[in-house]
Amino acid sequence: GKTTLLRALAGLRAIDHGRVVLDGRVLDDAAAATFVAPEDRRVGYVFQDHLLFPHLTVLENVAFGLRARGVERAEARATALGWLDRVGLGDRGGERPRHLSGGQSQRVALARALAVEPRLLLLDEPLAALDAATRAEVRRDLRHYVVGLPGARLLVTHDPVDALLLADRLVVVEHGRVTQQGTGPEVSARPRSAYVAELVGLNLLAGTAGVDGVVRLRDGGALVATAAAGHAGELHLAVRPRSVALHRSRPEGSPRNVWEAVVVDVDVEADRVRVRLGGPLPVVAEITPAGLAELGVTPGDPVWASVKAVDIEAYE
Repeated sequence: GKTTLLRALAGLRAIDHGRVVLDGRVLDDAAAATFVAPEDRRVGYVFQDHLLFPHLTVLENVAFGLRARGVERAEARATALGWLDRVGLGDRGGERPRHLSGGQSQRVALARALAVEPRLLLLDEPLAALDAATRAEVRRDLRHYVVGLPGARLLVTHDPVDALLLADRLVVVEHGRVTQQGTGPEVSARPRSAYVAELVGLNLLAGTAGVDGVVRLRDGGALVATAAAGHAGELHLAVRPRSVALHRSRPEGSPRNVWEAVVVDVDVEADRVRVRLGGPLPVVAEITPAGLAELGVTPGDPVWASVKAVDIEAYE
């Protein structure tokens, strides 16, 4: 539904209900049968697959939106060349898109969108089609050219890194519904759905707070969370994977929360290892490769898990 939303804002898809208003101007009103054509909206659109016109030169691609809005050819080309210079491609204006790399094509698409001085810039997964190295480079470009522009910017992405680095405010859409919104730090610190928790790398549990910080979990079992003391009613509990310790035998000492689990999966990622646990509390633990070697666990092995009460975030 996220791409559908962008297309509706751009005027590429009619809406059945509601209105689209930009800077006080009604662009789309289903009830009043009002519709402003895409070329008459001050909207720039950067597509996931760039969608450069193969029969036009790079310069002509960037000038296309301006020409569609009635700007004279010479003025449109001068503006387009200025934007190509700004994105570091001023010397490629006479070439065809097929001669560009993925990152260069995306910069051309961005220049085309910005050349029309949009009041609303739509970015539909602009980095999804790029390899990892190019994605990081173009992400820096986007942040440099887009952040601080006048008007509104709307980015659709499935990559939490893109969202956290490029967005001022996040809106999470799941199955066509908004499930959470807020600033990046707000959303990443206090996820409210399993999907958001997975995106930001946290374990999310839910339960009912009792006395002395004890939270009875919905799926059975209980955890003691220092942050839950003084709360009553339904709570979310967020636990960082690195706060979950693993042991071959029941640990002795200070942890308030200790339980038996089964290793479901072991995922080695460079300098860290993510161990997915099954059992009464299905969580992910993050340990070091040395820690994995010391434990010697593989999928199917029993382990003990523990987490300190002070390491559990609790919120309504």
